[in-house]
Amino acid sequence: MKSKLIAVSMLLVFLAVGLILWLTQDNIFYMLNFGYIGTFVSFGIFLMLNKKRFARNAAQIGVGAYMLIFLGVVLRENMQLEGFWFYLLSGVFQAAVIHYLVAKIAGPLLFGRGFCGYACWTAAVLDLLPYKTPSGERKSKLGAIRYILFALSFCFVSGLFLLDVKNIESIMYISFIAGNALYYAIGIIFAIIFKDNRAFCKYICPITTFLKPMSYFSLIRVKVDKNICVPCGECEKICPMNVLITDNRRSRKNGTECILCLACIHKCPKRAVKI
Repeated sequence: MKSKLIAVSMLLVFLAVGLILWLTQDNIFYMLNFGYIGTFVSFGIFLMLNKKRFARNAAQIGVGAYMLIFLGVVLRENMQLEGFWFYLLSGVFQAAVIHYLVAKIAGPLLFGRGFCGYACWTAAVLDLLPYKTPSGERKSKLGAIRYILFALSFCFVSGLFLLDVKNIESIMYISFIAGNALYYAIGIIFAIIFKDNRAFCKYICPITTFLKPMSYFSLIRVKVDKNICVPCGECEKICPMNVLITDNRRSRKNGTECILCLACIHKCPKRAVKI
């Protein structure tokens, strides 16, 4: 019953966003868009809570393929970080701007890094690799790479505007295709080197610059019932993001990295870990 309630609640959030955008932007596409994404995300959450295999993969592929292929390739809307800067600097409140506001800026206040766990098209491929459990501690110093890429992304797009480059939309489309290909290549290489599917998310992905501070205040969180918990460490061993699960504080180690994959909940022998 709880799994249905959580899944339906998440779907209603997406439908509400779609309805608001439909009414304010006078475009039914937003309702269809967020309805589709919300359905896949909610379905994935429901399957995960019921311990179904490949639950998150189904959600990731359903949402990721739609955003990457249909929105990105077919409709030529750059859904990467560069697209956000492009539409923002263009003064256009649509496409990537709305996506980032909902999924990566305001949304994490409710569902934290849920986008990373259930909707990211890069992670949809990386999570299919065999290194699902980290082989060691995080290489914390490498995390600086994502902030460098974040700054370079903004400089690249703002530079195009300052230089008044012609055919800027074509350049953004090419950067979307090339950027995704590069991200997949780097993600797979890092996964193999560190024996960790989520190495790209931890060290490379610039979007976490938005996600991390908002996720700190997330309403939906994984917590541990200290009255039941026995310090076996199983939940922390299986966490793909190296979160210190047994610490319930918001400031816990890697706390803003939780992608709500629920692996810790399923692994706990005492059912002490809850969402």
